[in-house]
Amino acid sequence: MGSVKPVTVYGNANCAFCGAARMLLTKKGIPFEDVNVAADPVTFAEMSQRSGSRTVPQIFIGEAPIGGFDELYALDKSGELDKMLAD
Repeated sequence: MGSVKPVTVYGNANCAFCGAARMLLTKKGIPFEDVNVAADPVTFAEMSQRSGSRTVPQIFIGEAPIGGFDELYALDKSGELDKMLAD
């Protein structure tokens, strides 16, 4: 796929939507940083500030927040995800 923007997934181990987002990215061969916010209030606060949301998952492409799994899935289905990832 060439060079892609960095992807960050903020989530936790018990969240089904977090797992679904990780699986979709892995299946597409998209590398991502997996940030567990469950036991780290500082990281949780960082996620909340960056995204404007306190729910997980919160997914970022580069510095842009795209939302959670539903938004990630919709972007993938529409073909927009690949466009967003391209440099």
